Amino acid sequence: MAKVTYLDNCGFAVKTDNILLVFDYYRDPAHALTHLLKNNPELPVVFFVSNSHPDHFNKEIFKLGQNHKHMYVLANDVLSFAGNTEVQAVGLSAGDRIEDVMGALTIEAFSATDAGISFLITTADGETIFYGGDLSPRHYDVKDAREAQRMASQFTIATRRIAAAVPEVNLAFMEVDPRLGDDFAAGAAEFVSTVRVDNFIPMHTQGHSAATDFRNYPVPADCATRFHAFAEVGQTLSIKLPAANPA
Repeated sequence: MAKVTYLDNCGFAVKTDNILLVFDYYRDPAHALTHLLKNNPELPVVFFVSNSHPDHFNKEIFKLGQNHKHMYVLANDVLSFAGNTEVQAVGLSAGDRIEDVMGALTIEAFSATDAGISFLITTADGETIFYGGDLSPRHYDVKDAREAQRMASQFTIATRRIAAAVPEVNLAFMEVDPRLGDDFAAGAAEFVSTVRVDNFIPMHTQGHSAATDFRNYPVPADCATRFHAFAEVGQTLSIKLPAANPA
């Protein structure tokens, strides 16, 4: 069982029995992460940052978790920001893989279509978590047809690589941005149609209820993925993560 807490925008914390994972901390208006850290002093913490965009990355993370065993796994465009801080940090590019992180995690980096990277994490118990960062088949601000096609193609390639890398993803976080218009959930539908996903959480939803009304998602009728919605920042959901079949 994992407890997933929504921090804000693309920021989430995932607490398991053995570790606390923090993704793309941007801000924490409900002080949810503060409480998680205070109430779980025995848990090691890994902070992930997928890209340097200001709604994905806040340098304040380098001051968090100091009373815990902790480290930072960063996209290479973020690593330079940690240069003058006394933190344990590793920078990744798409294609990189690191093992035995905190004695518990294997982490693989995949490409993202807008900036930075996405993360595929396998725990010591075989649970798999995918954090997409800015992986999306489109960007609301892209008007050039060639650039739009490049992003769509890169998204499909990345999604197929993820499907080939792991039998299933127990928990996936994916950008679902209603600013894209009527087909805003097309990327989510392609992802769960290509990758076997047990649990899906949309992010970068801009506060639009349409993004958490999963009837709007054009997924296949036989899709077994469970979709989860967060009503407000600071909310926590308990999600069962059946371990993927280990290789």
